Amino acid sequence: MTFGVVTERTTGTESDHMVEFREGVELLKNEYPEKALLKLRCAFESDKRNPYYISFLGLTIARAEQNWEQALDLCETAVKLNSKEIKFHLNLIEVYALAGWREKALRKLDNASKLFGDDSRLKRFRSKIVQRRGLVLPFLGRSHFLNRELGKLRHRMLERRAK
Repeated sequence: MTFGVVTERTTGTESDHMVEFREGVELLKNEYPEKALLKLRCAFESDKRNPYYISFLGLTIARAEQNWEQALDLCETAVKLNSKEIKFHLNLIEVYALAGWREKALRKLDNASKLFGDDSRLKRFRSKIVQRRGLVLPFLGRSHFLNRELGKLRHRMLERRAK
């Protein structure tokens, strides 16, 4: 009994590759890049012009194999194919950051900010890349309320001084 649900299954089709892709992205999100690599390579092999497959394969190669050249090539290709997709830019920026090229990652972030405006994902990523200042009171932990409040005060003072 199907309860009115279509149960038709296609084999070896685009939907199978999309399932591989989704599973690969989920594995990547859950910090299993080696397992994700197999799924994403399979999806990529089915359609080598799909910018989603290209971009996520690049990010996965960076995380799993640290092959920066290949990862950057794939992620940059995806951005060229569809520059209006913010996730492609974020994947490229993450590859730069993983490779240790912080300045390039920040430049790419600035370029993406010009394209996409005040996007919260870009802000979150910037906070991950930008190095934090030292503790105001190093003998207390970073989460101690004195360090948090004094850090905020220091930040406001430095911003005013920069203006």
